Formats: sequence, structure tokens, C-alpha cells
Amino acid sequence: MSVLHALLMVLAGVAAGTINTIVGSGSLITFPTLLLLGVPPVPANISNNLGMLGGGITGSWGYRSELRGGAPVLRRLAPMSLVGSAIGALLLLRLPASAFKGIVPVLIGLGLVLVIVGPRLQRWAAARHSEDDRMPSWQPPLLMAGVVLAGMYGGYFGAAQGVILMGLLSTLAQGPLQRLNGYKNVLAFIANAVAGIVFVLVARDQIHWLVALFVGLGTLIGGVLGAGVGRRLPPPVLRAVIVVIGVVGIVKVVWFS
Repeated sequence: MSVLHALLMVLAGVAAGTINTIVGSGSLITFPTLLLLGVPPVPANISNNLGMLGGGITGSWGYRSELRGGAPVLRRLAPMSLVGSAIGALLLLRLPASAFKGIVPVLIGLGLVLVIVGPRLQRWAAARHSEDDRMPSWQPPLLMAGVVLAGMYGGYFGAAQGVILMGLLSTLAQGPLQRLNGYKNVLAFIANAVAGIVFVLVARDQIHWLVALFVGLGTLIGGVLGAGVGRRLPPPVLRAVIVVIGVVGIVKVVWFS
């Protein structure tokens, strides 16, 4: 591996870690970069997943103040992300690469729709329940099921997992958007971590450790930068950023993969 290749991986990791913390979809930067540098697709996906862990740590830590009081929600959702990610990682190792390509744009598009209409749906649901019981009984199970599916997608590929999670949380969870973004960072980190453990245990021969190291150094820095920027974005601006990056992700998957 040349010094130039290592530098490009670090820079791509910085950009991905920043975007992941604010929105998600950072792998839409690092994964194509690794392919351009000659890393085969499946090893690139697996090594990239491990590299994303650095940004997940710093990004989640950067949102610690927004997450105060959110432990009950995370206790319910974290196991869902864990289970889903483990299933998705195993599917990556067992299914052909084309298996999920058809539904990835649909999932991203659904996430974008939920991001846009989520606040309106929340207000609609709240208007039909008392102050003591603002969340309909069907919302928590539906949210948990959605997080399982998002975890499966995250374990399988992961790009735009944050957009999908934000769509689910915006629609089915309660709280300010920045807190929901904090939840998203934690759940995405759990999905990446579990998938990484599966890859280390089952597919160690497909991991390019130097690739994971250089991408990880970049995402570690990017997570700090993203937390600083993302926490200062007003909710309408944050939603706009999510939509723009989500559309880019759909275009990338449909026409350039």
C-alpha cells in the first residue's frame, strides 16, 4: 500500500465520519474510494465496516449531552439493532452481492419520506392521545421492528443506515431532532460493532487490516468534527441535509453501483 493510498483512505474516513455523525451515509464516500483504490468489493465492505467504528465512538460521545435521559429508549432499541446487524452480517457472507441491490434504494427512499413527514405524523398521533399517554400503543413495537430491519441493512452494507434510522425515529419516537440524532449515532455504532465482531469471527481472511486502520483513523477525527457541526444545525437544516444526502445515496446505488 502506497503512502498516497493511505492518505486517501484517511481523508475519505474523515469525510465519512463527519457525515455519519450528522446524518449517516458516510460509507457512500469510503466504499467507492476503496473500490477505486483496487480493494475487492466484499473485503472493501467488511474492512470499511470496521473502519466506521472509530467515528461511531467519537460521534456518539459528542452527542452525550443530547442523550441524557434517553437511556430507557436506548435500552429498548439497542438489542433490536444488535440482532438485526448480526443477521445482516451473516447474510453478507452467505448471499450474492446483488441480493439486496433492488431494495436498497427503496429503503433509503422510505427513510427520506419518514424524515420529511415524521414531525407531522408525530403531531397527528399526539393530538389523538392525552398528555399522559401521547404515544399510541402500536408505535413502540413498530419502531423496534423497524430498527431490526435497519440493523440488518446496516450489517449487510450500512451506507444510508443513518437516513433510514432517522426516518424511523422522526416518525415513531418522541423527542427533539438532535436527541433522535444521538439515538441514531448509538444504534448505528452498535450495528457496525456487531457486524464487525461477526466478520472477525467468521471472515477474518477477508479483512484488510491496514485499510480498516486508515479508514478508522479518519472516521475517528470525522466523528469529532461531525458532532461539533451536527449539534449546531437547526432541525429544518438537519432535515434538509438528510434529504440531500439520501437522494445522493439513491442515485449512487441505482446508477453507479
